[in-house]
Amino acid sequence: MGSGGDVIVKRAKYKKTAKTPGIPGVFKLTVEEFAFAPNDPTSGTRFRVSLNSIKGHRFTKEETSKQVLLNLLKKGEGSEGYIFEFENFRDRDICRDFVGKALEKHTDENQADQKHADEKQADQKHADAQISAKEMERRIKLFQDDSELGKLHKQLVIGRILTEDEFWATRKKLLDGGNNRSSTQRVGFKSAMISDIKPLTDGRTNKVTFSLTPEIIHQIFAEKPAVHQAFLNYVPKKMSEKDFWTKYCRAEYLHSTKNAVAAAAEAAEDEELAVFLKQDEILASQARRKIRKVDPTLDMEADQGDDYTHLPDHGIPRDGNKEITESLSHYDQFKRNLSQDLNRHAAVVLEGRALDVEIGDTRTVAEALARSKKVELVNDTSETNNNQERFNRVCRMTEIEDLQAPHEPLLAPLCIKDPRDYFYSQQANALKTLGDSAIGGRSVNRHVSTGDAYCSMRESISDIKSVGLQTSIIKAEVAFKHWASIQELLKHFWSSYPITTQHLSVKVNRLKDAMAQIYPKLQEIKESVQSDLRHQISLLVQPMVQALDAAFAHYDADWQKRMAKSGLKPNGSI
Repeated sequence: MGSGGDVIVKRAKYKKTAKTPGIPGVFKLTVEEFAFAPNDPTSGTRFRVSLNSIKGHRFTKEETSKQVLLNLLKKGEGSEGYIFEFENFRDRDICRDFVGKALEKHTDENQADQKHADEKQADQKHADAQISAKEMERRIKLFQDDSELGKLHKQLVIGRILTEDEFWATRKKLLDGGNNRSSTQRVGFKSAMISDIKPLTDGRTNKVTFSLTPEIIHQIFAEKPAVHQAFLNYVPKKMSEKDFWTKYCRAEYLHSTKNAVAAAAEAAEDEELAVFLKQDEILASQARRKIRKVDPTLDMEADQGDDYTHLPDHGIPRDGNKEITESLSHYDQFKRNLSQDLNRHAAVVLEGRALDVEIGDTRTVAEALARSKKVELVNDTSETNNNQERFNRVCRMTEIEDLQAPHEPLLAPLCIKDPRDYFYSQQANALKTLGDSAIGGRSVNRHVSTGDAYCSMRESISDIKSVGLQTSIIKAEVAFKHWASIQELLKHFWSSYPITTQHLSVKVNRLKDAMAQIYPKLQEIKESVQSDLRHQISLLVQPMVQALDAAFAHYDADWQKRMAKSGLKPNGSI
């Protein structure tokens, strides 16, 4: 073992007190921390501690003591500390002098950090003052709903491990939840149909007046794609906007008279008017695309028997009259079907307004709607072209159940709403394991007589009187507190990489120091129970230790990489 530069490695024994025999192992010391690893790999006494948590050191003198001891005193815990016994005074003195210089350096850095922290805290107080009342109410509400979050905030923010902004930065979704719920709802179309809008009639001059508002024009474009496309093609190239709507209103009036012969005659004379009088070919094309998406195994003929509209005395009353379904096929294209109008209107109302533009300018609305329809058309085309998926769906629908292999049951996803339940279950399993080991290889007869059951109960009572009830291995609240704290520290630790600023470097060092202090606490948990239960505690603590070890391994590797990149050789090669 040797020393070099910023790393010192010596053989030493870790001792709880000066009189205990101690655990032999390896003592490693750097300017940032010290660590101890026992020679016995099965031993649980393994830790690493930041020098920021050490307030000073004591040592034995060569003239007055045969023991070669170095005691590193913990901050805020009286005279208790980490006691190490070295093989000779020379090794001890090297570590003692190194610790002295490192503590002086940390004192200066801590003073500078404290000054910076005080300044930052002043800035934070000023920033907190700028937090809106609603923001503060949401934070308080979160603390009221989750008491563990309040404890975590007190430990990390009040303990100056994280700043207020860093703590809440990872919980933006919780804070923004209220804002999302309070967002304004987009106004949709009115439920009234366009055909229900009646014109005003002048009885003296037979003049008919239609009133078209910007909202009605928007709805016309949405429900009647042919009218929308005609507006883009004709206005203002062939006609003015006023002439366009005059022709549209003329077509609506002809439809209201239900005179298909007159509508056909006027359509033959006016090509532009015919666009409004004939059936909407764009709607028909959209309907055909939707039909191609229908499940091919659906038997649509089964519903034909429910159609009574073709029978005598059946129809849909409209404007006091009943629609006549029989007609000459030559005039069908100039007739309207009320059921189709209802379905189209209902579909548009359910879709809602797809545009976030001002509806005052008709041209702007028409062009914006055309862009949105173009996107929908591309999506529909790509979906239609995916024939393979369609064929697979048909194959799945036509499978014969009796000829298929048995399906494996679906696994339910694991969702632990309260992590404390995990620790309760682990405790129960540990106690059950101990109980099973006490039974050994004996078979347990679960069908016993009343007399045998009574004798067994008497034996159990006698055992409880002599041994006592088995208490909990570890309180779930304690385990949850440590695990929640470790999770929070690790979350901020990993999110700080890669380290690109001085702020992130300082933050990572704070988090590393806080995580280093968890190792001895976990060791205390294991040592606080009886020796026969420590193995079960080790199983509970092992995931926490592994997560911390991975973080420290990454920190060490990244530190070496940054030192090499800066041109400085990492000292302490052994």
